[in-house]
Amino acid sequence: MSSNAVRTRGRFRGGAGLGLVAWLAGIVFFLPIAWMALTSFHSETDAATNPPSFAAALTLDGYREFFGADGGASPWPALINSAVASVASTLLVLLLALPAAYALSIRPVKRWTDVLFFFLSTKMLPVVAGLLPIYLFAKNAGLLDNIWLLVLLYTSMNLPIAVWMMQSFLAEVPVAVIEAAQIDGARLPTVLARVVAPIALPGIAATALICFIFSWNELLFARVLTGVVAETAPVFLTGFITSQGLFLAKVCAASLVISLPVLAAGFAAQDKLVQGLSLGAVK
Repeated sequence: MSSNAVRTRGRFRGGAGLGLVAWLAGIVFFLPIAWMALTSFHSETDAATNPPSFAAALTLDGYREFFGADGGASPWPALINSAVASVASTLLVLLLALPAAYALSIRPVKRWTDVLFFFLSTKMLPVVAGLLPIYLFAKNAGLLDNIWLLVLLYTSMNLPIAVWMMQSFLAEVPVAVIEAAQIDGARLPTVLARVVAPIALPGIAATALICFIFSWNELLFARVLTGVVAETAPVFLTGFITSQGLFLAKVCAASLVISLPVLAAGFAAQDKLVQGLSLGAVK
């Protein structure tokens, strides 16, 4: 057998081995989600059995209780609050991060690496360390239980990572295209909206998806700074853990429903997400 054939067979085996490992890792990460989905269709009695029963009868009681069919609290206000806070903060982050990333990549300012490190260093402070000052400010300003306070907080929390990500994405935009647009008389807002944004769309989509996920899943600020009016979906979910115990089937049903917007957004933007995360990986 020739050396080329041996190398080809070795590469094939190596690729098959990596593919098998990837499949196994995917199954391991998917199993808890599948288990949660199955448990959500069981009754509380069957969900609490140990060991669990795979052949237990299926029911929609957990979903009926979650959506308030049995007289409980409706989840729709919390879901709407989460949608407003996540979508509005994501749009603000993109609006602010795009020109900032442009200044750090295509038209870099002096000591731009120090600027990037400063942006990243703001994420090193534990969130709980700034909770008390923010709470006191919100209380004195009359902003407690206000969804727009969460919008501002989520924007400030996600902006550093958005600028960091988009800086690497915008670095792949050809400078010649931007210079051609400027020669034709296009000003900076036009260049950003009609030249830079379409070219870097996969990276912008990846950044938007990550910011949306971070905002949708945030719990600490929402738990402390909101009450009834601005309650978000994660806070609503914690209400299922009561002094009477943990109702596993109902919690699984609520967790699955609250996870659906993130899963749907990720599925809809999966092609842009892969393209965006691969930008800058190969020169």
